[in-house]
Amino acid sequence: MPTPTPPFEPRPFELGLYTFAERTPDPATGLTVSPGQRMKDLLEEVELADQVGLDVFGVGEHHRPDYLVSAPAMVLAAAAARTRHIRLTSAVTVLGTEDPVRVYQQFATLDLISGGRAEIMAGRGSFAESFPLFLGGAPADYDALFAEKLELLLRARDHEHVVWQGRTRPALRGEGVYPRHLQEQLPIWLAVGGTPASARRAGTLGLPMALAIIGGMPERFVPFATLFRESARAAGHDPARLALGINSHGFIAPTSQQAADEAYPVHAAVMNQLGRERGWPPITRAHFEGDRSLRGALFVGDPQQVTEKILFQHDLFGHQRFLMQMSVGTLPHAQIMKSIELYGTEVAPVVRAEIARRNAGAAGLQAGLSANGNS
Repeated sequence: MPTPTPPFEPRPFELGLYTFAERTPDPATGLTVSPGQRMKDLLEEVELADQVGLDVFGVGEHHRPDYLVSAPAMVLAAAAARTRHIRLTSAVTVLGTEDPVRVYQQFATLDLISGGRAEIMAGRGSFAESFPLFLGGAPADYDALFAEKLELLLRARDHEHVVWQGRTRPALRGEGVYPRHLQEQLPIWLAVGGTPASARRAGTLGLPMALAIIGGMPERFVPFATLFRESARAAGHDPARLALGINSHGFIAPTSQQAADEAYPVHAAVMNQLGRERGWPPITRAHFEGDRSLRGALFVGDPQQVTEKILFQHDLFGHQRFLMQMSVGTLPHAQIMKSIELYGTEVAPVVRAEIARRNAGAAGLQAGLSANGNS
């Protein structure tokens, strides 16, 4: 049984990982790791992330042969038994094709298993395979479906006995929903991929927002953060109390050149396959190198380079959490483990110290301004 953890107190800035448990062929050999080995590797990755002091580990939900996990709560429960401190979240739960009451029950159970470390990241998902599996096809109004299911998920979290009526499932007339979560409030983040309406929804509901930036210049996404905070304020929520997270692709190696050379082949293979499915242009090495520059979306480099990029984006967004997806394609397990080690031991301490220094300076400045205003 895992040792119970104290009540969760977030750091001023959290750093973590998320994965889709990729099972893509090695572009050099054409070989694909077995499902059993990939699951073993995944649990070792979570365990190491906990040991090196990272704050969060997320597991995504997919229903495709190239991604292993279709039931994140089960994988996170296994990870909970092997970790002590790290937060455990879905990344994402595809809420439109789930039953919200069941989602709450699964993550409340995870919260009990983990000693109060569970979170839900709810989103629409970026693939459509779950529609025919659970809905019989694409819904006529997916936005309305998602909004209704999110409302029920929040109702189940906030009320032991739920009264609710909608169009997507039978009404609830005060039935109890069990078990209840251990934390004072089970965190539910809203995952946003670049849709203004989603950023507005997160702010209006007073939910923390996880913003995916996997391509393009980060400056282009600043309006989403602004809309999120303005919507929160308009709805009566304090934006300063709502967390913003950035989710991006990345990989760390001892040198920048090594990181690029190891990450590019698998990154390009996966993104070009998705591009063929969706009509995107192919990714070249030149595109990849541009994306890993300071003003690109990829966090691929040595520890100093990745540290500088996290801090650069913090200047833009003022966010409280950064999660990195280290394996867009299936990199060798040893390379991922080394990347996690560098992230936790070399990147995270420097980022935390610098942001803490900036926050202290800002607080001191504000105190000085207040004192002068009252003098």
